[in-house]
Amino acid sequence: MHVVIRIKGHLDQSWQEWIGGLQIVHEEDGTSRLFGFLQDQAALHGVLATIGRLSLTLLSLEQRETRPNKD
Repeated sequence: MHVVIRIKGHLDQSWQEWIGGLQIVHEEDGTSRLFGFLQDQAALHGVLATIGRLSLTLLSLEQRETRPNKD
C-alpha cells in the first residue's frame, strides 16, 4: 500500500530507516511529508508507533492500495 503521512516539524533524514524506509521531504510550511510503499497494515502500524514514540505530531495520513501517478 502507498502512504503519505504529514507530521509537524522537520524529521531528520537519518530517521528514514526507522520509519519503514519512507521518503522524507521537508515542506516550506515547517512540516515533513513521509511517503512511499509499505508492505501491509502491520508495517503502517509500526511506522505510526514510531511516530508516537518520537512524540511527533501527526497531521494527516493518506493510504492507497496502489501508487498514485505523482506525489
